[in-house]
Amino acid sequence: MSAFVQQLPALIGVVIGALGSYLAIVRGDQARFRRERAARWEERRLSVYADYARSLKKSVTLTYRVASYLGNDPHPHPLSPQEAAPLLAEATVARDPSGEALILLGSPEVVERARVWVVRVMEMEQFLREGTRDPEAWQALLERQRAGREGYYAAVRDDLALPPGHSARWPLPPVHHT
Repeated sequence: MSAFVQQLPALIGVVIGALGSYLAIVRGDQARFRRERAARWEERRLSVYADYARSLKKSVTLTYRVASYLGNDPHPHPLSPQEAAPLLAEATVARDPSGEALILLGSPEVVERARVWVVRVMEMEQFLREGTRDPEAWQALLERQRAGREGYYAAVRDDLALPPGHSARWPLPPVHHT
């Protein structure tokens, strides 16, 4: 019995060491799982944010083309309102699913900035549906839309802890109509 008592501290040490190792491994696995899960969700959010931007940008590009047809914008590929109508309808329908995914996975700030941006795009669409021919008013709408887009991208970068990005405001040389 005295041999057992002499070995007891060593046995207790082995049990405590094994238990400590087990707990360290479990905690490490849990931390790794949380990091991987966070990374997966971050990748999904980035994908949803990019999909939404692409779907909205499709509508924006179509509005530029119609505005060009009406004489409001220098876009080099004008498109008549009649030709654009089914394309705009398709773009609007296509952005609904990406908007729903955005609401589901996006941060409240990103969703709010997306709302501001899409409202600006809808104002542009309304301007064109009315057949307005006013280049100055169109430019004001463009500026509000661009500010909405910048706000959206800034909120996305903030949500995903990305570095600041480019404003995407690229001055273009004046277009000379002949």
